[in-house]
Amino acid sequence: MTGVPASAAGGPSGARRAKGPSSSGGLTPASGRALAREARDTAPGDSGDGRARREVPGSEEVRPAAPSSPQPTDGSGGTAEAQGSTRAPRGGKIAAAAVDQASVWNIANLLTMLRLLLVPAFVMLMLADGGYDPAWRSLAWAAFAVAMITDLFDGHLARTYNLVTDFGKIADPIADKAIMGAALICLSALGDLPWWVTGVILGRELGITLLRFLVIRYGVIPASRGGKLKTLTQGVAVGMYVLALTGWLATLRWWVMAAAVVLTVATGLDYVKQAIVLRRQGIAERKAALEETEE
Repeated sequence: MTGVPASAAGGPSGARRAKGPSSSGGLTPASGRALAREARDTAPGDSGDGRARREVPGSEEVRPAAPSSPQPTDGSGGTAEAQGSTRAPRGGKIAAAAVDQASVWNIANLLTMLRLLLVPAFVMLMLADGGYDPAWRSLAWAAFAVAMITDLFDGHLARTYNLVTDFGKIADPIADKAIMGAALICLSALGDLPWWVTGVILGRELGITLLRFLVIRYGVIPASRGGKLKTLTQGVAVGMYVLALTGWLATLRWWVMAAAVVLTVATGLDYVKQAIVLRRQGIAERKAALEETEE
């Protein structure tokens, strides 16, 4: 029997053609389109016409990831996102600075600032129209009274609500001395109060303030009840002198001012005594500490 090639006798390639839709092994137009659709539906990814492959029951649809859009740069090669990350620390510093600034602008410090602003206002009202007009003197008394009332509250608020700041430590005593000194000097300048009274009160206040700074290395001189009573008496006496009082009220204010002067001198001497004792104790403690270290 004559040998026939495998392809002609229905070999592997012939068998593949036999499985096709045509018995002669050729492809009809319909079968070609069917094969193209099958290849398109089963091919991974997108087909040539841009549609995703058909979903298969029980499987998840796989969609290609959208191309990432180019990030805007600042001209130095860094993206906006990277710039945002580098700007974060600066934002944190700004926020921290804002917190520090807000801690200074608390209610206690605001009252102290108000008292400082009332000093020039009081002087202008006190000296308006020659300094003897009862109406202007009443307005000056109102400004002085507000300043003294804020003096009673700002320190209490600072200690109660933990609002103590370095600004308050410096500004509060300055505001106290400023409003009291302005009132005494104006009264003496107008002839309503002897200059020696103004000198005694202001000399005591400035002297005790300086004494506190001199002994601060050894400790702090606490405010005594006598000192608080002195401050209250001074405020009442000066307030009565600011008002244009006559008759028995004018006599009463003289006695109140006399009591204020006595308390001013007595408490001043008491502060000097406390400062001397505090200094001696501090020196003795330092000497004892040096002796212990030498041993």
